Amino acid sequence: MMRTPVDRLQYLPVTLLSVGIGLAVGMQLSQPRLWPMWTYVLLCLAGLLFILCALLRRLPTWVLLAGAAALAFGSTGWRASHYASRILSADLQGRDIVVQGQIMGLPQWLPSGVRFSFAVDSATLDGQPVALPDTLSLAWYLPRDDAATAAHVNPATAPKEEQAEVTSDSDRCTPCVKPGERWRLGVRLKQPHGSRNPYGFDYELWLWEQGLGATGYVRTGAGKTLPEKTGQAHPLDVRVWRDRARLQAREAVYRTLLPQQTDARLQTARAPFAGAGVAADAEAPSAERAAGIVAALLMGDQRAIAQPDWKVFRITGVSHLLSISGLHITLFAWLAGGMVSALWRQSARLRLPVCLWLPAPLAALWGGMALATAYAWFSGWGVPAQRTCIMLLAVTLLRTGGMAWPWQAILAAAAAAVLLIDPWALLQPGFWLSFLAVGVLFATTPSGHTACCQWHQKLKRALTGFLRTQVAIMLVLAPLSLLLFGQFSLVGLAANAVAVPLITFIVTPLVLLGTAWPASWHLASALLQVLMALQQQLAALPWASYQVAIAPWWAGAAGITGGLLLMLRLPWPWRLAGVLGMLPALWWHAPRPAQGHFELLAADVGQGSAILVRTRTHSLLFDAGPQYSVRSNAGERIVLPLLDALNERPGWLLLSHQDNDHTGGTASLLQAHPQMQVLGAIDASHPLQHLRAIMPCTAGQTWQWDGVIFSVLHPPENDPTNPQVHTNAMSCVLHISNGQRSALLAGDAEAAQERAIIDRQQAAAGVLRADLLVVGHHGSKTSTSAAWLAAVQPRWAVIQQGYLNRYQHPHPTVLQRLHAHQVAVRLNESCGAAWWRSSDYSLRCEREQNRRYWQHQPAGRQPDTGTSQR
Repeated sequence: MMRTPVDRLQYLPVTLLSVGIGLAVGMQLSQPRLWPMWTYVLLCLAGLLFILCALLRRLPTWVLLAGAAALAFGSTGWRASHYASRILSADLQGRDIVVQGQIMGLPQWLPSGVRFSFAVDSATLDGQPVALPDTLSLAWYLPRDDAATAAHVNPATAPKEEQAEVTSDSDRCTPCVKPGERWRLGVRLKQPHGSRNPYGFDYELWLWEQGLGATGYVRTGAGKTLPEKTGQAHPLDVRVWRDRARLQAREAVYRTLLPQQTDARLQTARAPFAGAGVAADAEAPSAERAAGIVAALLMGDQRAIAQPDWKVFRITGVSHLLSISGLHITLFAWLAGGMVSALWRQSARLRLPVCLWLPAPLAALWGGMALATAYAWFSGWGVPAQRTCIMLLAVTLLRTGGMAWPWQAILAAAAAAVLLIDPWALLQPGFWLSFLAVGVLFATTPSGHTACCQWHQKLKRALTGFLRTQVAIMLVLAPLSLLLFGQFSLVGLAANAVAVPLITFIVTPLVLLGTAWPASWHLASALLQVLMALQQQLAALPWASYQVAIAPWWAGAAGITGGLLLMLRLPWPWRLAGVLGMLPALWWHAPRPAQGHFELLAADVGQGSAILVRTRTHSLLFDAGPQYSVRSNAGERIVLPLLDALNERPGWLLLSHQDNDHTGGTASLLQAHPQMQVLGAIDASHPLQHLRAIMPCTAGQTWQWDGVIFSVLHPPENDPTNPQVHTNAMSCVLHISNGQRSALLAGDAEAAQERAIIDRQQAAAGVLRADLLVVGHHGSKTSTSAAWLAAVQPRWAVIQQGYLNRYQHPHPTVLQRLHAHQVAVRLNESCGAAWWRSSDYSLRCEREQNRRYWQHQPAGRQPDTGTSQR
């Protein structure tokens, strides 16, 4: 029987209660700094008191809402305070510490080693016990010398200090660790720290969610504590059972689908660092890449999918299908429930008391929910799986109690439960995407069904409903996708029309069946290869995706509301209002500098350089950031997401010189933005010259964009790319000015080059002054001389350097010179990305904008928040 609107009002308090919990959690997550822990404890107690009084004395609903909000806020803050107290102490960073503990979770195989979580039992520093976080994220890298490289192929030739990690000749991963093993390791640690850039991935939040209080690496050099395996986990530790089963499942997939690879872990060495998984890259055979998807669908390891494949799936809008998503958990629950129901009905013939007491429909409901929860736990218990299991539990409890809540109340209750369990899920895109998608399904699915006896009519109705659902999800999620990612797929409807039934009803059951009958993995792999080929064809279309600058939250909210109005069965005036509501998100443009002004963004790329300069209608990239590993670089991980978020297409890429920390991301940037012309001090024999013809930058080059003058001050014109000259000495130096404000990008020029630039500018009566100076060579003592500072007279100085970098940049003498000249200094490690505008003469630090309590602030190097006194 359909409920009337009056009937639905009785469930309004449930929805309001859930919304109140969500708002309270959101308020706590927006705190820039944590309060004392006792304040959160008091809030929890007050919340419990309010709830008890409201329930026992039937007080007004607002008392219950206030109590739930106080409890949600206080419990979230208490948990955050507890975790913050377990973060590594600053005075233990960079020290040689000996730790004993256990390998946790699945190891992530890297091209140069392995990364894993390590649960600490005890730790000592110089023989004295020290307190460490409960869980660490450690990397164990391969040795760099030739002997160790040979050991990677033949363990028998491994140096003595490396043989402890080689288990057998057939097991060629070096090092090799497995879940549950207990080790004694010498490590060096640092506090959780990641790059901080506009619209970038919040690595520090990810570490916080994972409960990792420090990151570091295993020390294996001569004279260090040698790694030693000390035992195995307790035999009753169910987490270890699960992790080992997941590892065995992953390796079984590769040994079945790739029999030519005798060791699955050797295959993982070719995986991209960013994916940290076991799939090959885009140039590998499709069978290897399909094997990664099979592994991801089986045991929830999304790192098994290669990054190029993720890019294709994001463009076509099917990435939600290629992991353990809510849809897969729901499908598993449905299949498991059907199996339980059939067995239960058969068991009823035996007249077992439990079978007679519990009806088959309820048994199917509870059995399907329990088995789906077990599958979600086996797959890693990710946030999407948690959300789905909580929603299934809510539905199961309601039906068991004979209640039939409206979908709004069920959805709100499930969201509140997820946030109480994992408050930081509120900041994850998947939280909003999945709950909104489920809401769209409920809102657009007709509540009544007309009986239909003809099979072709049933098929037509099913296809019509499926297409309507896909269109509704696309229209409603498009504004949210633009808000979160700055793009949405235009081919998503066609791609999902094929991928949803294929993955959901054929491939996923085959993958699950493979645990008992591995031959089914071959059929699943073959189907996935066909699907991947189709997805690549769709992604290659020039109009495959629509991309704009990331809009503000209000535009995304208006777009989502507009999409819902457009798809609901409402009068056309309301639907027209929905179209108008979607326009801000669809046509948003990032604000640009006014005519005659410019802005400069010094990205936080670690120990390297990447700077975006924008004028009214043009943009330029100065350097491309460092290369982090064989498969990872700052161009792909940091600069490209930043350009996409601003919908920026730079016309020029200026490479100051050819050192890796300035050119490591060049290939990725040129592949994504072929329109860029390249200027730089690069040798004619350098491999970058094969990617694109690079014009030399020489002193005297100048051009004007939108009233802003760009001038190259160095190197001199005589043979600027002489390979016999140190590359730093030939670094390009760029001066930018609008006649009132100016900036100077010094590259890695050193003191001798600074003196030469000063002499040339004085001889030519040129102006060297700059309000903003990007300090040369990351603050090395060989640059930024006193004479240079006297000539430039900067008010602001930005130093691009990595946190706790091995070069110890910036040098104290450089900082002393800058402060002696009354220059306001900003370090990337404590400032994050630095954004300077000529219009308002201000410099903003990304770490200070919208600061949150989980974001790291390096001790002893607080940003100078004042301005110059000049």
